[in-house]
Amino acid sequence: MNNTEVVVIGAGQAGLSSAYHLRRTGFEPERDFVVLDHSPGPGGAWQFRWPSLTYGKVHGMHALPGMELTGADPARPSSEVISEYFDTYERTFGLRVRRPVDVRAVREGEGGRLLVETSAGTWATRALINATGTWDRPFWPRYPGQETFRGRQLHTAQYPGPEEFAGLRVVVVGGGASGTQHLMEIAPYAAATTWVTRRPPVFREGPFTEDVGREAVAMVEERVRQGLPPKSVVSVTGLPLNDAIRQAIADGVLDRQPMFDRITPDGVAWNDGRRVDADVILWATGFRASIDHLAPLKLREPGGGIRVEGTRAVADPRIHLVGYGPSASTIGANRAGRAAVRDVRRLLAGEPAAA
Repeated sequence: MNNTEVVVIGAGQAGLSSAYHLRRTGFEPERDFVVLDHSPGPGGAWQFRWPSLTYGKVHGMHALPGMELTGADPARPSSEVISEYFDTYERTFGLRVRRPVDVRAVREGEGGRLLVETSAGTWATRALINATGTWDRPFWPRYPGQETFRGRQLHTAQYPGPEEFAGLRVVVVGGGASGTQHLMEIAPYAAATTWVTRRPPVFREGPFTEDVGREAVAMVEERVRQGLPPKSVVSVTGLPLNDAIRQAIADGVLDRQPMFDRITPDGVAWNDGRRVDADVILWATGFRASIDHLAPLKLREPGGGIRVEGTRAVADPRIHLVGYGPSASTIGANRAGRAAVRDVRRLLAGEPAAA
């Protein structure tokens, strides 16, 4: 049994931001806090991104607190650039991330402590900062006939890049940023592409101002305050209508079709008689929060989510969720890490939580 004051689960943007602020305010790695990460190396979910997602295509990547990311080659894969940056960051600030460590469950312990059960032993902690993100929980919708499809089905989490779709008929499902990016990359290689979404996509004209951003974050924040599963900020703001999107619309690549009703052995079909033959169905249908390890604590509300005020779980003030809901962006994760550490310090000092 390992005793510590704080356990941080996850070493992506949110986890590293939290660890930085813990260290900056006097907590010592390995003595006062430990960072557990199940990935094979530094980089959070970025290390698993497809090679064609170069650093120049990444939108809204904000630097971690205390160290800028400078001089990166925009033509290099983002997986390489950001993994190297996170690695340098961990070493510069001596965060001593333990990996690969799988967290299996968090349970109630003795003396007011939480027990964090992992593949590398159990930690008893006074506070927990959960920064596990969403990458490990790709969402696969279910449709009639799905198991009969003779082609290939894959999710964004498994996307290998566009070359693998050369000469194939591809159905892309999903109206978010990933779906549109996949379509625009695949179209020059594929024999044919079909884009289907449950709802008509919303394209946003004009600049993404701070006011627009604040309004979107507030809407996501209200959902988690009510204990509902968080939506992504992008689902609230819509997709930016830039030159590449306009060209893809003009070329017929982004020609949205309503969601099919069933999957056939050879493709997809609608109840009105339409059919599309396909070799591949690519599910760009997003992710869900990776919080199953918290299940023994029974934090979920009837609405399916965890009620959160700021970053603090309303049902248990020892637990903070960073990178969850409104803080699931790189800049949001930075701010959430700082806010969580401020609240954790108050908790450990026996002070009331900030209003």
